[in-house]
Amino acid sequence: MSISKRILFVTFLSTLLITSRFAQGDNKNDGDEEEEEDDGGSADEEVVNAETGVTYDGRSLIINGKRELVFSGSIHYPRCPPEYWEDLIAKAKRGGLNSIETYVFWNGHELEKGKYYFEGDYDLIKFIKLIDKHKMFAIVRFGPFVQAEWNHGGLPYWLREVPGIIFRSDNEPFKHYMKKFVTMIVEKLKGEKLFASQGGPIIVSQIENEYNTIQLAFREKGESYIQWAAKTAVDMNIGVPWIMCKQKDAPDPVINSCNGRHCGDTFVGPNKPNKPYLWTENWTAQYRVFGDPPSQRSTEDLAYSILRWFSKNGTLANYYMYYGGTNYNRTSAAFVSTQYYDEAPIDEYGLIREPKHGHLKDAHRAVNLCKKALLLGTPSVEKLGPKLEARVWQVPDTAICAAFLANNDTATPATVRFKGGEYYLPANSISVLPDCKTMVYSSHLITSQHNSRNMERSKAANNFEWKMYKESLPTQFKNKTNQPVELYYLTKDTTDYAWYSTTIPLSERDMPLKKDVRPIIRIASEGHGVYVFLNGEYVGFGHGSKVEKNFVFQKDASFKTGKNTIHLLCYTVGLQDSGAYLERRYAGPRSITILGLNTGTIDITTIGWENLVGIDGEKKQLYTEEGSQSVQWATPSGDKPPITWYKAYFDAPEGNNPIALRMTNMGKGMVWINGRSIGRYWMSYLSALKQPTQSEYHIPRTYIKPTKNLIVVFEEEGGNPKEIEIVLVDRDTICSLVSEKHTPSPRLFKSVNGNLRAKSNDLKPSAKLVCPKEKKIVAVDFASFGDPYGTCGNFFFGNCTSSVSKQVVEKFCLGKPDCKIPVDEGHFGSQNDACSNLKKKLAVQAQCG
Repeated sequence: MSISKRILFVTFLSTLLITSRFAQGDNKNDGDEEEEEDDGGSADEEVVNAETGVTYDGRSLIINGKRELVFSGSIHYPRCPPEYWEDLIAKAKRGGLNSIETYVFWNGHELEKGKYYFEGDYDLIKFIKLIDKHKMFAIVRFGPFVQAEWNHGGLPYWLREVPGIIFRSDNEPFKHYMKKFVTMIVEKLKGEKLFASQGGPIIVSQIENEYNTIQLAFREKGESYIQWAAKTAVDMNIGVPWIMCKQKDAPDPVINSCNGRHCGDTFVGPNKPNKPYLWTENWTAQYRVFGDPPSQRSTEDLAYSILRWFSKNGTLANYYMYYGGTNYNRTSAAFVSTQYYDEAPIDEYGLIREPKHGHLKDAHRAVNLCKKALLLGTPSVEKLGPKLEARVWQVPDTAICAAFLANNDTATPATVRFKGGEYYLPANSISVLPDCKTMVYSSHLITSQHNSRNMERSKAANNFEWKMYKESLPTQFKNKTNQPVELYYLTKDTTDYAWYSTTIPLSERDMPLKKDVRPIIRIASEGHGVYVFLNGEYVGFGHGSKVEKNFVFQKDASFKTGKNTIHLLCYTVGLQDSGAYLERRYAGPRSITILGLNTGTIDITTIGWENLVGIDGEKKQLYTEEGSQSVQWATPSGDKPPITWYKAYFDAPEGNNPIALRMTNMGKGMVWINGRSIGRYWMSYLSALKQPTQSEYHIPRTYIKPTKNLIVVFEEEGGNPKEIEIVLVDRDTICSLVSEKHTPSPRLFKSVNGNLRAKSNDLKPSAKLVCPKEKKIVAVDFASFGDPYGTCGNFFFGNCTSSVSKQVVEKFCLGKPDCKIPVDEGHFGSQNDACSNLKKKLAVQAQCG
């Protein structure tokens, strides 16, 4: 039986019913509105057949015999403590998603060969079952190479040392271990009946990951490998489709999918007409590496991209990331910051970021109002002018019609006529008309509220009394080799650190004769960084970057006549996560020379080097309560010695808000709370804006006890812990910016048998504010009805404003958990209007408490 027939046979023989999973979640969450949700259409309008399981054709996935539009978001289970998983899933569902996507992290589940781990942060089964509990679909990307800015791209270190291995190629050792791991995961999921063909939530699975980006490096071995990977996956008979992202030649029946910011314009489409359009990664922002400035992606651009996709045959879209979370411990890839995709719709602290969350929710709602037309209709394109178009979906011989009006001019708004109506289209926008008449949504006009994140110093937690313990330079070493051992091989990814040491005798004739000449030590390294000591004294440090791991350290040093001892503490900042031949990437010192001597330059690379893996404090586990008792701590003297441990105790911060640690005046290192690592920090590596890439580091409340919490900081470069502070995080600053031009919210409409119906008689624009749960509006900071400008947390008055703006807003909102303010001159008055010919805007900023 052929592969394609086999997958259809297995799917069609499935006998367990899979329910549609668009139902609304039960949990209200911060800053979101409690309201009834429906998917925009009747329950049976997209039924294709009575079969169960998951199949597909050129228009869509068919789940339990019914066509579906899938709105998905990435949440990676190891990037958040399991106590918070359910809350994140519920918030995603309230954002209009009906699916959650995750990778499977091989090096988390099999850190040591043959020893599997599925507990705590790596309880994959629990995570998938929570998705199922909330009646959502799941997309599982098995990889097992995942990239994901995750250490080593998810591949366990021990795989590098398998004899003859070549990663991600038609290589027998790699294929053996890849198949073994993926088979183990598949069987584990099958055993819990988690695939859709068994009644579970998993509707799509992915094998490999963005392989086209490196395939040519392996020539014919790349082509044969991808054929093998596809066959291996399909032969597992899971009863749901397999996909390969960014794999234009995905072998049948595997579906090729798109990754990127604007797949509606960049994706060339499925490689066969019987495959649907799937978008596996719509990047909600940009991950950061240490040394990067802030990165953003506008809410409007995200909304435009999602509407563009679904108006052009799209059937599934996944936001990468919907919640980014935290790279705890040593899980981040090379130079990747501890904070991951903080600009996603749910921020690192689990707080809803507005307007990104709400505006995308409205986009999903608007698309679902078009669902019947999109899934059953025939598309056409009508030109409305230069860079103006209407993409229309019409069900033949019916009145069911939906239109997406696009203004693709990035600078100039336009007013267009379409089917007898007149519509205003902002620049670079798409507007949705679910009945080809009524505009219910514009990607550029945001009706949902905004918020701003605040960080305030905790009153209860900052009772630190710091103690310090300075690491001594090692004198006892495990091994000695002719030259420095390669760093990855030496540490085997068990630690960031390894010591190298040698001695070199210098005579008086070697020393410079001129007083203004000093010897220089030069170290050429393959990455990632080094701290240099000479005769027990600190010389300095150097490091590479994400773009260029290699670097050269050189600095004058106080060499002396007689024996000189050199210590190098070399370190990595995560293993590389992408590229061909990943098993051949290296780090550590490549050559070491001394310049400026009277007898010339001396190459000391091969004079014999001792090495020692790790640092003493790690081995003694100074970050634990028991381990910290094994050394003598002292009161900090005020200087900033390198390679130093600090510890203190603090009480739990007041309230229930998320917690962060602000690492002011520190250099580089790692932090533990009650023995649990919250990741690497790096304050000294400044961006081009002369600011650290990340200043605050998330402490999950699940790590905290009521009193006597142990904080341990390992500072590599030298810092002063006295300015470290614990802050509380909230999004209690809420805002709205709505104009008289704004369309009514799509939440005010429903679809009945493909026909649009208003759920309210009042469709005029309004500003809506909702406080986080259990809070009320306690102050109005700013209000202007006129032509205000700015953003939440930074609004300004324009040329005109109603003098009663603040009083009106306070009347509607003060003391209430939520409020609705009409954007109407009748409430704000029109006397002495300096902008009588202008469509007014209402900007409001309020505080919840």
